[in-house]
Amino acid sequence: MLPNEQDWFTEPCEECGSAFSLHLTGEGKLHEEQTAFQKIEVFDTTKFGKLMTIDGLVMLSSRDNFLYHEMMSHPVLYTHPKPRRVLIIGGGDCGTLREVLRHPDIAQVQQVDIDEGVTRASLKYFPELCEANDDPRAQLYFEDGLKWIKEAEAGYYDVIIVDSTDPIGPAEGLFGEAFFRDCVRALADDGILVQQSESPLLHMALLKDIHRYMRRAGFAATQTLHFPQPVYPSGWWSCTMASKQSFNGFREAEASARPFKTLYYSPEVHRGALALPPFVQEQLAQI
Repeated sequence: MLPNEQDWFTEPCEECGSAFSLHLTGEGKLHEEQTAFQKIEVFDTTKFGKLMTIDGLVMLSSRDNFLYHEMMSHPVLYTHPKPRRVLIIGGGDCGTLREVLRHPDIAQVQQVDIDEGVTRASLKYFPELCEANDDPRAQLYFEDGLKWIKEAEAGYYDVIIVDSTDPIGPAEGLFGEAFFRDCVRALADDGILVQQSESPLLHMALLKDIHRYMRRAGFAATQTLHFPQPVYPSGWWSCTMASKQSFNGFREAEASARPFKTLYYSPEVHRGALALPPFVQEQLAQI
């Protein structure tokens, strides 16, 4: 047992028989809000800065969110030949939006998150993630992403980024075949989708389903990238890309000459993230 449990935030992971804890400062909980969709809380930790949770599950911390946000944005944008119009479904903390808008050739980013409360909390407690919210290329909508993509103009988007919570509650439908089929229709002929796809160690069944549903929906090719994420179960996370055409590497020279600073992403990291361990390769080969 921990010396004083009220000094810690702990997220148990029942299915993996483990728990993750962060030590809180004397301020402890800074924010608590029950919206129409979920419970949002923000804590102050001693080593990881601010911590946001939704329904008791860790969403992000000040210290390590750059890992997730950079890997959810830069690999897909450098894989697409020339992305101009981007849709972010979810992403209410606005960290992925900030990373996407670092790319000067992006003309428009629409972000659709069902819960405005997440963005309000991020503006107050994670203002560094919201630096690009007023960029004239950014359009923020607080609506149902499933409905949005179903009603989207065919072939409108170059890239769709599904920056969602776990596949429970409001985000459950974002992991299904019907949703991916709507994304295929909304993407241009060379369009690419990227979806956060949980832990390769703990959620292999879900990862296999994501690949299976993407292919059934009409995508020609899929590939998973993996990266560390200390505050998520197992500390090892992934995202999965699906393309309407075959993958043909990524724009390495442009990634090397990127006109902005990154803390994790680089062409070398991009290449390494595509190198899947044998057990993951074997499981995905069974699809």
